[in-house]
Order: sequence, then C-alpha cells, then structure tokens
Amino acid sequence: MEPIQIIQILAFLLLTTLALVVSGKKYVGIYRNISMGKSEESAPNRILRWKNMLRIALGQGKMFANLPVAILHLCVYVAFVFTQIELIEIFADGITGSHRILYNSIQSSWFTGLYTAIISTIEVLSLLALIATFFFLARRNMLSIPRFRKAEMEGWPHRDANIILYWEIVLVTCIFLMNGADAALHPDEYGFVISSNLGPSLLGSFSENTLHLLERIGWWGHITGVFVFLIYLPYSKHLHILLAFPNTFYARQRPAGHIENLESVTQEIKLMMNPDTAFAAADPSAEIPTFGAKDIGDLTWKNLLDAYSCTECGRCTDQCPANLTGKKLSPRKVMMDTRDRMEELAAFRKSSGEEHDGKSLLSEEYVSVEELRACTTCNACVEACPVMINPLDIIIQMRRNLILEQSNSPEEWNALFNSIENSNAAWAFPASDRMKWTEN
Repeated sequence: MEPIQIIQILAFLLLTTLALVVSGKKYVGIYRNISMGKSEESAPNRILRWKNMLRIALGQGKMFANLPVAILHLCVYVAFVFTQIELIEIFADGITGSHRILYNSIQSSWFTGLYTAIISTIEVLSLLALIATFFFLARRNMLSIPRFRKAEMEGWPHRDANIILYWEIVLVTCIFLMNGADAALHPDEYGFVISSNLGPSLLGSFSENTLHLLERIGWWGHITGVFVFLIYLPYSKHLHILLAFPNTFYARQRPAGHIENLESVTQEIKLMMNPDTAFAAADPSAEIPTFGAKDIGDLTWKNLLDAYSCTECGRCTDQCPANLTGKKLSPRKVMMDTRDRMEELAAFRKSSGEEHDGKSLLSEEYVSVEELRACTTCNACVEACPVMINPLDIIIQMRRNLILEQSNSPEEWNALFNSIENSNAAWAFPASDRMKWTEN
C-alpha cells in the first residue's frame, strides 16, 4: 500500500471518528431532553403505527396537499435516500484506501451495468434535487409567502433554512465534480448518464494530474460535507429527516378532536361522588396532584418529541383561524418555544447541577397567556402538519394549568364554567327549560 493511501485511510478514520463523537453527544443530549417529559402510553395498534410511518414519513403522504411543492420536495428526498448508496462506496473507499471499490472489485458485465445504472440514477436524481433546491431558495427568499415572513421566522430560523439549501448545492456539486473528473480520466469506462457526457467536454482539457486532484476535491468535499451535515443536523429544524419516523410511528391514534381527561381531575371527581371513601382513599404521603402543564416536565415525552420533529414549515400557522384573524397565536411558534425551552433547561441543569432554573414555558418569554386564549381548539394545525405533530395538545395542557392551577381565566369564561357547573349547560337557565324555544 502506498503512503498516500495510508494517509487517506488515517485522515478518513480521524474525520469519521470526530464527526460521530461530536454529533453523537448532541443526539444523546436530545434523547435526554425528550426524556424530561412525563411517561405516556404509546398507541396500541402496531399495524396502524407502521402504516402511518410508511405512508407519512417515508411516503410523504401529507405533503401532496400542494402538488408542485410536494413533487419538488420528493425530488430532494428521493435524491437524499439514493445518494446513500454511493455514500456506502465512498465509506468503503475511505476505509480501504481504494478507488471505486465496488466497481473495480467485481468485474462482471451484469454488475458493471448495474453499477452504472445506479450511479446514473443518482446523478439524475441529484440534478432534479439541485433544480428543486434553487426553487426552494427563490421561494423562501424572493417570494412573499406569508408563513415564511412570520415574526418567529426572523433571525436564526430563516438562516437555518437557507444554510441547508446552500449545503445541498455543495454536496451535489461535489458529486458531479467527482464523477465528472473520473469520467474525463476514463471516458470509455463508466458510462454515467450525465457526468460521462459533461465531464469530458467540461474537464477534458485539464491534465491528468489536475483531473486526479479535482476528483479528490470532489470526493473529500462530499464526505466532509456529509460529516458537517451530520454534526449540524441536531441544531437544525432539518432534524425532522430522522425524527419524522419515530414521531409518526408513535403518533396518537385517537379520533381527531378527542381530548383526554385529566387523571388528577378524574380522581377528584370520583372522591366527590363517593365522599364516604374520600378520607379512607387519601394517602398522606402521596404527591400533591398538578393540573395541566406549566413547564417542560409537565408535558409528555411525545409532546417533546413533537417539538424536536417540527419542520418549521408553518403549515399549521397558515391554517390557524386565530392567526389568520390577526391574533398572536402561532402553533409553529408554540413548538419552537417548547424546543427552545427544553434546550435552555437542559443547559441550565448541565451547568449548575440544579433541577430547575425558576423559569417556565408558560410565560411572556415563551408561550404567553394571550396566545393560549386565542386558540379555538379547531384541530386545523394538527390536520395540516406533514409529520403528525400535535401543537393543540400542548396548548390545552397549558390552558388547563392557567385555569385549574392559577385561576386565570377571563370573566366570560368564568360565567360559562359556572353555568355548566350549576345548570349543566352553557347558558344560565335550567335543563328543564331547554326545549321551550320550540313552543314559540
């Protein structure tokens, strides 16, 4: 083995180890953050779970409400999946110090034909993905699409979306540079559908040494770009590339609009209905029950997984009637705030060793009372989400805390609650009078 090959192997192994260690620490941190949530029973129907994951996460089923955008997104997604096949060979080359090990190790007509077909397919998909990426860049930065111009998208969220798009251009460019330089060095060998035509015509005038250098630049550029993407991903909204699968798998299977009763309230009502057993059932050492959610620890792990799975696409906010009528509520912001609050609390725990920093998710800094009261509980945000996130559940839990723990509700709500308590109706008249309107 030549010294240059040994250097390549060592450099590749060092780069791989560094990327896995750095990114792995962050992924473990995300798992721990999600684990801060309360336990929640997962959906019992495993067949439906798998159907949801295959249809929505893998098949992009809910993206096709907007067909042109869905097709372009599908091009990027399919290209990303298929490129992993070429990435396998790049890893094998990096570990062994070889060059196109799959092509050169199996010299048979059927395999070389299959290899050429696979790489050609990847090139076509990469070209389509490149076109789609330029469209998404123009769409996000040049077109006045309201959901991309909301207040919560200013600053880092806007830059984050662009960074990934720019990085996609770099990765695709490196693939074509690598394949094109190879095709110029071996014009009669590979037969890749795009690079074998463009490579010799664009790069054929360069010397052999220059072509070898360009091929190495493309190879190292692509694999380094992949490692940078791996490290960057847990800091980005594009983490949904990974978390969309478990999030759809563990999505709740209840009918749309179903709201779970609070177990703590249910127990209190049972004691009220049978007061003779109230004192006997009471456990003096038991933890005082809480109502609703005020901070991260009051939410379930599924709520927190939802927050990390959020794509920040804004489809939920775009469909929210409260937001559309000028109210402060944005379901997307609720999910972003939940994720940011998780990160803040985790950082505090790590730096101080203490359990809580005295702040809360339900606050003016994150999700305000005004936002919570604006929600109509219509479920439009849940229906619109392409990865089955449920912002409504977080909103309802925090509203329960406001009312049941803090007694913080508008006067008109209190009147409604009193009517329901006293008259079993939303209106202040007895149940016996409900049908009197029919007599007129």
